[in-house]
Amino acid sequence: MRQKQSKENSRKYHQKSNPAVKREAERLSTPTNTMEKNEKASLESRITSGMSMPYSVSEKESDRELEDRFERYREILKDLTLMSDSFMRAVLKNPKCTEEVLRIILNKDQLQVVDQRLQADYKNLQGRSAILDCVAVDSDHNLYNVEIQQKREGASPKRARYHSGLLDMNFLEPGEVYQKLPTSYVIFITETDALGYHLPIYHISRKIRENGKDFPDRAHIIYVDSKNQEDTELGRLMHDFHCKSPEEMYHSVLQKQVFQLKRTREGVNFMCREMDKIYRDGERVGEKIGQERGEKIGKKQGVRNEQRRIVNSLKRKGKTMDEIAYLTGIHETVVKKLLGEERYAIK
Repeated sequence: MRQKQSKENSRKYHQKSNPAVKREAERLSTPTNTMEKNEKASLESRITSGMSMPYSVSEKESDRELEDRFERYREILKDLTLMSDSFMRAVLKNPKCTEEVLRIILNKDQLQVVDQRLQADYKNLQGRSAILDCVAVDSDHNLYNVEIQQKREGASPKRARYHSGLLDMNFLEPGEVYQKLPTSYVIFITETDALGYHLPIYHISRKIRENGKDFPDRAHIIYVDSKNQEDTELGRLMHDFHCKSPEEMYHSVLQKQVFQLKRTREGVNFMCREMDKIYRDGERVGEKIGQERGEKIGKKQGVRNEQRRIVNSLKRKGKTMDEIAYLTGIHETVVKKLLGEERYAIK
């Protein structure tokens, strides 16, 4: 109860001390009829003028079907928060939102994001890839990877190490010296306390064991527990990450973007397109994985059938288990399975 009251007092103070935020909150909580009329007129204009919608729809779809689609997606959006991967990516498309998150987590008020990539596909030297949620660069050329993880296994220490390595491998051009590697931060914002020490934030950097001094490789890993919502700047940010309604949020930059995506027709249409794209991408990935698995299983089954044919042929010729294993190079236990004789005596 004390924590709730503290949050409420902090919010009141936040709004009282910043008239611009208060006016914005009032505007967001009471959208005008003019705004609704303008949004409706905009939709009608798009339909009647033959302009394409922000997401792909069939020309045969009626106005009623378009409206039903809009309402369906708006209902889905009501329950999404910044801890939802698809919604977080949409919010971070505004670099100012990425900037706000980084400023608070790193306690750097002057940090400026000058470039960023969302859902970037990074590969290692063996060709294995990982999709990174957000990779940003600031005005001092520092590199940031922000990841939202709802499952603890998705934010394991070795996963963080792998992400840090991917940033390094994909930064330097062939022939460039290692000194050009930037300061890097891999930041996991997690659903629960991933490391289990009951801290709101963890800063991990290498140290020299013998003297306790920092090892200056300039690679950092940070974990933030989103469930820890104390009455601090970081706690209020984590509170915002779990808000379904923009009116409940503290930070005006995030509040405006969430309102835009959830409450305006333009924003909902944009999210329709984004979620449709995610669904189609998921289908394509699923088909590719299914095909690869099918080919792998088929190839494995083909090899197995050929082994079984050879083993049975040798058995019919009177060869012993040892002889079959020696002639084929197949382990005796596998020979036994291929013959289907669990009690076949090894002579």
